[in-house]
Amino acid sequence: MTSSIRKYTARMLAPVLAVGLLLQAAPISAKDNLGVYSDWGAFRDPQTPRCYAIALARPDNRPHDYQPYAAVGTWPRQGLRNQLHFRLSRKLAPNASISLSVGRNLRVVLTGGGGDAWAQDKRMDAAIIAAMRSAGEMLVNALDARGRSFTDVYSLAGAATAIDAATVGCAQIK
Repeated sequence: MTSSIRKYTARMLAPVLAVGLLLQAAPISAKDNLGVYSDWGAFRDPQTPRCYAIALARPDNRPHDYQPYAAVGTWPRQGLRNQLHFRLSRKLAPNASISLSVGRNLRVVLTGGGGDAWAQDKRMDAAIIAAMRSAGEMLVNALDARGRSFTDVYSLAGAATAIDAATVGCAQIK
């Protein structure tokens, strides 16, 4: 197999393997698997209780401080639904601006610090989730602690179904 074919195959299989790793980790931490939908998985944590849809960022060869992922969570006892969270691939520079692009139509500035980012409020969460339902990918861009720009890229294939599965998974919890 040529080097370019190996790299292409690795890029194509990486999301499948990443979700597989998420599924393998789920039983260890007592999570209920609600399903895998393309590049996204849905889980329920009955201990908390909470439900969430989650995906790993597309793999790349850049250095990482953390394993980047995007999650959309619901905590029924706290009255929180469809709250977005990003674990970024790098530690943020102090006061770094964190931008999110979802498809071609939504660009927003997130809030965050350390290695995490969130929507600024519930309205922004709702707008981002709505945009995720019809877009093909989303990108999070910021400056890391070393002053270098970085971008974490997420496929949105299966995101809408995984978000719905997580919402339904917690619908009966009071």
